[in-house]
Amino acid sequence: MRPTMKAQHGNGRGSRSPFLTSYALTLAFITFVSVLYFKDFSSTLHRPFLNRPPPHPHRRPLRPRPRHHASDSDVASQAGRRAAVEQLPFAVGAAPAGCDVGQGEWVYDEAARPWYQEEECPYIQPQLTCQAHGRPDRAYQHWRWQPRGCSLLSFNATLMLEMLRGKRMLFVGDSLNRGQYVSLVCLLHRSIPESSKSMETFDSLTVFKAKDYNATIEFYWAPFLAESNSDDAVVHRVVDRIVRGTSIEKHAKFWKGADILVFNTYLWWMTGQKMKILQNSFEDKNKDIIEMETEDAYGMVLNAVLKWVESNMNPKTSRVFFVTMSPTHTRSKDWGDDTDGNCYNQTTPIKALSYWGPGTSKGLMRVIGEVFGASKIPVGVVNITQLSEYRKDAHTQIYKKQWNPLTPEQIANPKSYADCTHWCLPGLQDTWNELLYSKLFFP
Repeated sequence: MRPTMKAQHGNGRGSRSPFLTSYALTLAFITFVSVLYFKDFSSTLHRPFLNRPPPHPHRRPLRPRPRHHASDSDVASQAGRRAAVEQLPFAVGAAPAGCDVGQGEWVYDEAARPWYQEEECPYIQPQLTCQAHGRPDRAYQHWRWQPRGCSLLSFNATLMLEMLRGKRMLFVGDSLNRGQYVSLVCLLHRSIPESSKSMETFDSLTVFKAKDYNATIEFYWAPFLAESNSDDAVVHRVVDRIVRGTSIEKHAKFWKGADILVFNTYLWWMTGQKMKILQNSFEDKNKDIIEMETEDAYGMVLNAVLKWVESNMNPKTSRVFFVTMSPTHTRSKDWGDDTDGNCYNQTTPIKALSYWGPGTSKGLMRVIGEVFGASKIPVGVVNITQLSEYRKDAHTQIYKKQWNPLTPEQIANPKSYADCTHWCLPGLQDTWNELLYSKLFFP
């Protein structure tokens, strides 16, 4: 006879199968452990937004790639790349495979650029505030770099500040490196309350503090990286430049303890002559000076810096970068202009993608590749050179604080005193920091 419902469930509570009870307990335990692990993992990283920042709403979508069946070698290569990325400090993801951000074009984009306004950032030096010094156009602020076949990741100030929590980031180099440093501070400072940030300068060292994050972003003046007669942070306009060989300890003692180091050196090497190398000390009355070819001297100093990095930086906890050469635009004939001009009054980028100006040394670029390519620890080379070659419009031109009063002859001929070396902010150097951001967090 079929059992009644009451007999089947025994006073409404029922007698469950032992198998079902065991299964339910196991499932509950796995769920509990998973939640606990995720919470701990998220807490360890101090942030709930580990996912890659969303693409900018005005950014071009990625071009679709043809599908293909992954071979065993493809899978092994991808797995090896992921493993290598995961081992790099500060990395939270990987760049799209096969994406060369150094190859692309400038796209005019008033909606997405600039990232900030000149008047909103109080940290820009008067040598770089072009609008405040009368520049009549703003087009130079609205160009966005678009790599071929992929896109730069959108700069996320909150993510960067969280990743810098308790850390020290240090830029080391010349005034172009300082411009990139100030650009980064401008990109970040709006995400920090006014009472929780400060900037101070101590001789060659400038320190920006993000107090809520216990983080500092710093700049150290060392135009040759090695000791030189141009080391004074204020009075350094020396025509007869002398570098003290491989002696870097005078500067390097300030680099110790940095979690992220960003080096550059180039402009000061371009004397047009052989480099003078001091064999002994600047304090010696009789100075032992020899001359070297610029490429040889440049490589000698970069090797000394690399040796210091390998001895003093822990690749498990710190990162090192080198920013390549910043070009100049001193002759308009170089880019096909018939006039005898320079960067003055230029308002658009160079269109020819093959353009490479005569003021940028391919020999020194080769030295950079050779030196850092042989490093025992990873050194990220941030290649800003080719994309900057196109930006004849982005220099400060005559729209900056002048060091000396202008002569009547200069006033009558503005191009004669145009600065075709440094860059307006906001502008090109914000893109340099987009590249640095990508290499730091998504290598």
